Amino acid sequence: MTTMTTTSENTTAPAAPEPTPAKATGLLPLPLTTARALILGGGALTVVSCFLSWTWTAAFPGDLTVYGYPGGLQWQVLVTGLLTVLFSLSSYGVKGTRWLTPAGADAALKFSALASFATAWYTIVAISVQLGGPINLEPGGAVVGVATLLTLIGTLALPFERPELHPVDPEDDSWSQFRHKAANGWQTFKVSFAAGQARTVRPLPSAVEILIITGILATGLGIFTYGIGTEYDELFIGFLITAGLGFAALTKSGLIQQATQLTAKHQNLTIAGAFIAAALFPFTQTDDQYATIGVYILIFATVALGLNIVVGLAGLLDLGYVAFLGVGAYAAALVSGAPTSPLGIHLPFWAAVLVGAGASLIFGVLIGAPTLRLRGDYLAIVTLGFGEIFRITMMNTDGTSGPDITNGSNGIASIPNLNIFGFDFGMEHSIAGFTIGRFANYFFLMLLIMAVVVLVFRRSGNSRIGRAWVAIREDETAALAMGINGFRVKLIAFALGASLAGVAGTVQAHVTYTVTPEQYLFAGPIPPNSAFLLAAVVLGGMGTMSGPLVGAALLFLIPNKLQFMGDYQLLAFGLALILLMRFRPEGIIANRRNQLEFHENAEAPATLAKAGA
Repeated sequence: MTTMTTTSENTTAPAAPEPTPAKATGLLPLPLTTARALILGGGALTVVSCFLSWTWTAAFPGDLTVYGYPGGLQWQVLVTGLLTVLFSLSSYGVKGTRWLTPAGADAALKFSALASFATAWYTIVAISVQLGGPINLEPGGAVVGVATLLTLIGTLALPFERPELHPVDPEDDSWSQFRHKAANGWQTFKVSFAAGQARTVRPLPSAVEILIITGILATGLGIFTYGIGTEYDELFIGFLITAGLGFAALTKSGLIQQATQLTAKHQNLTIAGAFIAAALFPFTQTDDQYATIGVYILIFATVALGLNIVVGLAGLLDLGYVAFLGVGAYAAALVSGAPTSPLGIHLPFWAAVLVGAGASLIFGVLIGAPTLRLRGDYLAIVTLGFGEIFRITMMNTDGTSGPDITNGSNGIASIPNLNIFGFDFGMEHSIAGFTIGRFANYFFLMLLIMAVVVLVFRRSGNSRIGRAWVAIREDETAALAMGINGFRVKLIAFALGASLAGVAGTVQAHVTYTVTPEQYLFAGPIPPNSAFLLAAVVLGGMGTMSGPLVGAALLFLIPNKLQFMGDYQLLAFGLALILLMRFRPEGIIANRRNQLEFHENAEAPATLAKAGA
């Protein structure tokens, strides 16, 4: 008998060793303790330098010759320097500062240090160019230059988890290898500025949350008032640098995300507070100069919000939307009692609003009914043609080429100011000791109209018809298969957007005194026009409520402030838009759905935001 001996074998294969995580290192080879010391010391030195003299002569705008008190661009460097110091203290874990960086301090430090460096060195270069060289710098200018440079060097040495990069193929040619290395370097650089996910805001008493929201709105009003009131070109460019990079630093710190959580929790209160803050803007001005810009921004923003229904919610590319603004303006001008109006009719304002909105609504239905069966580029071409047809028609109805309705290229001039219940919008009025001028009167009127438009947008966006718009925008074929009447839904969006633009046009006619065809172009250097309106929606964030308002404000304010650039104004503005769309294609304020569409690697949220939230 043979005994068979079996050898037991271990059938379990040895576990493969886990890959060793990449060592966290910085872009610059400095020890962590040295880097953090540079950041804190450089930030503190930056703050101190703002109280020194940067130049010996007051010929440079802002008077940077004073010791002990900042002036002009020094205030902006001071703010970013303080932000850097606070974030640095938070990175050390100092008690009372940890709440400043709920998403981590390192990425926020990099952007705040970059903001200080960019603003300070822009000032140094501007002084050198205007006054004839760096010899015109006082010791304070040299100190701020060195301090901000050391701070930036320290932040670039902060460690971060490097991404796994694909190795270069040695068989590739030199150009391909260079492109590959450049792509790897750019990916590493982007990761170095990445931040973590912000912590959820812990529950606070309602009174405290409301107080925080009030502080946020007051801060926003203060920043807008400062930006719109910048007195000279260098100060405004510095403001753009400081505000842009400072906002990025606050975003990377997680404070913006936490503020968004609070405002979303008290959305109705936040909207009401925002309108109250906007209503306080004329009282912060000493004259009517900037109220003029404010009322035009509100007109532009109201029309952009109406276009957001068409483009952002329903997904219909309308390139002739400014024509509906023109229809409302011309309709109101014809019944305003203007001496140049061929009709010779003077209706009260409420009736003129109905006429303007009704005329735009009718034109919206007449244009939309035969064209909304088209999709995509074909619909865009048709709407572009409608915009041009409207302008040419208004040009030719002058009594020579056609019937005498609009006075042709001369337009309807001498439109009288509004008078509602005895309140003359063309006169100055005194409110609580403050003198309110003509444009401030129209500012308050447009604010009321804006409130109505926002209410319509919110109600329609969260309604059944609003969800149908979003379904059509995402996939029209699937929406039709689910039983949605696509043509009817799109026609409602087109008509509603047109009527809202017509309401804004009724006020625009009285603000500008004159309505001419040249005001309603497809594209031009002065908004509103169709190209700027579409850019405001895309730039601010399609489908959101506050996005087009922010986009419209920026697109009107920045070109108005960049007039000193002359022929290069549109070039600089276009480059800025290209960069913004490259690095934030979802817009300045975007809902979570759009963020996932443009950033495939983003984590899926637990719940998607509502359209228009």
